[in-house]
Amino acid sequence: MAWERDVVLKSDHELEIMQAAGRINAMALEAVHEAIRPGVTTQELDAIAEQVIRDNGAKPAFLNYPGPYPYPGTINASINEEMVHGIPSKREVREGDIISIDCGTIYEGFVADSAFTTGVGEVSAEKQKLMDVTKRSLELGIEKMCPGNRIGDVASTVQRYVEGQGFFVPREYTGHGVGRKLHEGPQLPNYGMPGRGMVLRKGMTIAIEPMVLVGTFRTKVLPDKWTVTAADDSMTAHFEHSVAITDNGPLILTVNRKD
Repeated sequence: MAWERDVVLKSDHELEIMQAAGRINAMALEAVHEAIRPGVTTQELDAIAEQVIRDNGAKPAFLNYPGPYPYPGTINASINEEMVHGIPSKREVREGDIISIDCGTIYEGFVADSAFTTGVGEVSAEKQKLMDVTKRSLELGIEKMCPGNRIGDVASTVQRYVEGQGFFVPREYTGHGVGRKLHEGPQLPNYGMPGRGMVLRKGMTIAIEPMVLVGTFRTKVLPDKWTVTAADDSMTAHFEHSVAITDNGPLILTVNRKD
């Protein structure tokens, strides 16, 4: 996909709408997070997210998204070795699992996209470290999302931190611009070289989403044609925010606040 030719700069008014979409998306993820416990099904979590989104005058961005077949859920619910795009089902989460929840919301024509990974009950020290490293890599990447920096400055920051902690980042799956469409330009990989790639400009809105794997950077797609897992079935984690590039630094759009 030629995402580099599909970069859309947003006005201040459009960013206000995207912040409203982001608040709804954050509320949906918060409700899902509160409901995660041993025995809950990913289908039940999906229904919770959809209810919050629709109750706030918005609609799910992922539901019926085109692909190998229309995506059948409001959220991606990816467990343990599943990195992204896990389809909600009657599968129950169990004590000691980690689960990544990715959600998108459309409000007044604009999309918000964000994700988190959390443990189900008590988790191992390795799983906790994986989640902590992934979340921290997101924070470090966001700090680099300022006018004048390049895509490679963000990407290399994520990669260096993750690999410095002994983990891996995938090559085939990336962050992306977001706005009136779920996927706009530019692409934002989780690996790269500083000083390379597109220059970040005021008004760009980008979903940065570190995906981190324990055993390999390689991935595979399951027979359902959507779910992506680690090629070696090792643990994975995923965190994401939609972020606007502004003259005052990065503005995280997908948080539940009005400032």
